[in-house]
Amino acid sequence: MNIKKKSKFVVPNYGAKSRKGVKNRWRHQRGIDNKKRVMRSGYGAIPKIGYKNDILKNGIGADGKQKVLISNSAELKGAMLIPDVSIVLHHALSKRKKFLLQTEAEKAGLKVANKVKA
Repeated sequence: MNIKKKSKFVVPNYGAKSRKGVKNRWRHQRGIDNKKRVMRSGYGAIPKIGYKNDILKNGIGADGKQKVLISNSAELKGAMLIPDVSIVLHHALSKRKKFLLQTEAEKAGLKVANKVKA
């Protein structure tokens, strides 16, 4: 499945020599004379609905596999039934629990997206 590529959305004048303090972030432009708000050419892309992916492609990672959030072994067993899946371990789990779930997933042949170093 191909996921749409999108531009990098940045504030105006990001990267200009004279504007070293401008951060790489996005804020909606609100000024009445702002060139980016009125979509003048050469001022960079702004977020629009056209950049959105298909609803079928939601939750798919860069590797093309469906991502499933796992927080316990019962959820892991349920994820084993889904074909072509990538496991994401919940952030609130302890390191020991993450390591146990990771080893269990690797035994089943599943890929873990956020691996824990032992």
